[in-house]
Amino acid sequence: MNRTFWIIALIAFINSLSFTILIPIIYLYGKQFGLNDFQTSLLFSIYSVAQFFATPIIGKLSDRFGRKPLLIISLAGTVIANFLAGTATTATALFLARFLDGITGGNSSVAQAVISDVTNRENRAKGFGIFGAAFGSGLILGPAVSLLAQSISLGASFLASGAIAFVALLITIFFLPETIAHKDTSHNYFDLGLENLIKGLAIPKVGILLIINFLIGTTFTIFAYAFQPYFINVLSQNSQSLTLMFILIGGLGLIMQTVGIQALNRKLDLITILLFALFIRSVSFILMPIWSNVFYFVGVSIVFAIFNSLVQPIINTLISLNAKPEEQGTAMGINSSYLSISNAFGPVIAGMTIDQSNPATYGYSLYLAGILTFLVLLLAVSTRNKYAANVSSK
Repeated sequence: MNRTFWIIALIAFINSLSFTILIPIIYLYGKQFGLNDFQTSLLFSIYSVAQFFATPIIGKLSDRFGRKPLLIISLAGTVIANFLAGTATTATALFLARFLDGITGGNSSVAQAVISDVTNRENRAKGFGIFGAAFGSGLILGPAVSLLAQSISLGASFLASGAIAFVALLITIFFLPETIAHKDTSHNYFDLGLENLIKGLAIPKVGILLIINFLIGTTFTIFAYAFQPYFINVLSQNSQSLTLMFILIGGLGLIMQTVGIQALNRKLDLITILLFALFIRSVSFILMPIWSNVFYFVGVSIVFAIFNSLVQPIINTLISLNAKPEEQGTAMGINSSYLSISNAFGPVIAGMTIDQSNPATYGYSLYLAGILTFLVLLLAVSTRNKYAANVSSK
């Protein structure tokens, strides 16, 4: 792992810190503007829909013009959007800020392409594991920073997020070198890669992984949205205890991504680890709402957090291993785009199952997420020969 790898890992950490500051407060911030549960789910969805269309374009442009300029543009959009959200006075302004953040939100896919550029096949799983750990570190410290910002206001969390993204922007400008070795020499500047959203599904091995990751993302974001109103309204907790839950989940995820993936990969291949992690995720979702007790919920969440953190780094690794070197940015952009649109569906599905006058409905989305995750697991098992990467597990 060379100097550039550790620079992009640092940028990924700071970027994730900026992103995860917002996770515990978006639902409650929307409530401050008088939005109901379904309308607050749209705050999550509008960001994801915008990101769905933006990320393949940003990925394609990063193959054409380089990683660094596109990462700069993306981070700058995050800085501006979070400033606008933190100073919003109307729900309309908040929705517009979330849209702007989404339309420029391809920084994660570009960072993943940089990881692909600077690692070889043998070290790529380790590289994405460290990348995932950098994000996991942000998942710990981001909510901690959010906890401090919440003492001022929920809007202050957006301002803190924008300030931290600005730090990542400065590091990118002054310290990150360009990493792409062979730029796309296409002179058709109107070809921005949107057609790749369809063509990507036909790429051998990569296409089925895109479908699986889209379904994984949809089921996970059903949980990710439903988790917050369930924790607050059914378990009678507040924003501070919700934030502490994110810190706990992030801490366990960090341990697994820094130590767990490498340790497991010495004995098991990546696909076996992925399938087992999906099974634990499915069971955890179903168990969570069975008993409305906060200590029980925390216990199930601990088991969930340990294995859930393995899923995305392994999916990213498998996609990278199966994509050609000159298509890493495009492949990661398409992957992020499908993950983004799945993030748009999940919260809306969860929001539609909730009846605020009936607290029992807050658990329905968790059951649904568990059942659907199990179906995705069956798909992943039945198609595993189509995406098995030719890489040693030891």
